[in-house]
Amino acid sequence: MTGKRGIPRRDFLKSAVAIGGMAAFSACLEREDINVPTGPADLSSFPQRQHAWNDELETDDAGNPLAPRHRVLLFLDYTKEGVPTESDRSAMEEALQGLEHAYQRSNNGLLVTVSYSPTYFDRFDQELPETVDLPDPEALAPFEDPKFDTPDVVAHLASDYAQVVLGAEEALRGNKKTLNDVDQPSTPLTDIFEVADRRTGFVGAGLPTKNQDVNGIPDSKPVSDDAPLYMGFKSGFKGNQASENQVTIQEGPFADGTTQHLSNLSLNLNQWYEQDSRDQRVSKMFCPFHAKNDAVDGTGANLGTDSGMDECPDAREAARTKGVVGHSQKIVSVREDDSPLIIRRDFNSTDGGEAGLHFIALQQTISDFVDTREAMNGTDLAKQSAVGQHNNNGILQYIEVNRRGNYLVPPRRHRALPIARPADSGS
Repeated sequence: MTGKRGIPRRDFLKSAVAIGGMAAFSACLEREDINVPTGPADLSSFPQRQHAWNDELETDDAGNPLAPRHRVLLFLDYTKEGVPTESDRSAMEEALQGLEHAYQRSNNGLLVTVSYSPTYFDRFDQELPETVDLPDPEALAPFEDPKFDTPDVVAHLASDYAQVVLGAEEALRGNKKTLNDVDQPSTPLTDIFEVADRRTGFVGAGLPTKNQDVNGIPDSKPVSDDAPLYMGFKSGFKGNQASENQVTIQEGPFADGTTQHLSNLSLNLNQWYEQDSRDQRVSKMFCPFHAKNDAVDGTGANLGTDSGMDECPDAREAARTKGVVGHSQKIVSVREDDSPLIIRRDFNSTDGGEAGLHFIALQQTISDFVDTREAMNGTDLAKQSAVGQHNNNGILQYIEVNRRGNYLVPPRRHRALPIARPADSGS
């Protein structure tokens, strides 16, 4: 489908989200001919778990949750020193509720989380409770040198529709007094916060292939029409994700919350597509066994709800006998009760004209993410086999970590400028 001035519709929607602003929002209203359902007047039935998205998402034919296609990350700094005021806390909660009244809580409406960095909690005399593991971000591999994100708050806006994430953002910025025919609160978030950064992106079949004219993707435009991500394979298999309950903090004042790690990665896929064969790509993303047995059709949707790593040999054996180990194959070693430790909610990006990935991981403790990342590094495999620290060691040679940040996603009752030690346990 082609829109005004010959710009394909999906190209335009991605560009609109990346650019942002009222003009982009208005243009999306013209091009996305949809009726977005409004949210309820009574929000009391909403779950305490901000991160409880899966029940609100559509699923593919195998039953895997389908990630919302358009995303905006707003990085915010609280404008006042010291402990937040009650009036600011109330205004922030009203602003968030304004979005929830305007849009249904679903992929067809809006899904949103707000999370807080260690820097935010440094303003309090009391430390976070022991039930919350939230260290400062750090480099997680000897070969990376990331910058660290330290804004107070990150708001994650997600929807299948570009107009929804843009409309929500403009309302938070005070540029939309009425959203989806629902009046918005008089105090926008930008009266309380300064916008420190804005990052955008997309995920889902059709979007990467329409937006591959960026640095890091070969000029041959190799990303297929059905690829949900730039690297060409399906992600987010239900069996390869922790459950939302597993990543939820179970005790203490932040019970029903979770922790979030957010990293920004650059992709360089020239070798991936121009030199590596299809079998090599399957070996490095999944495992050599899958490549040898033609187990992966196309993007891998045929695998159902699990990438089939139980069928692959141990990563050490693959490294020793095949000289290559798969990304998914390495992560198998980090499980609890046969389940992964994290939920991935990542998405691709063209921010800055570069092919990128905003990697969002949810886990009960940041230590769970660190353990998962250490397995992904494959440092022990490189020492014990012909596999290199980067080459043939999963997908490490195709990504570069630019930024890292750690955050607490509080339960809904504490999502507006929480103190470090709320009185209630919520359990």
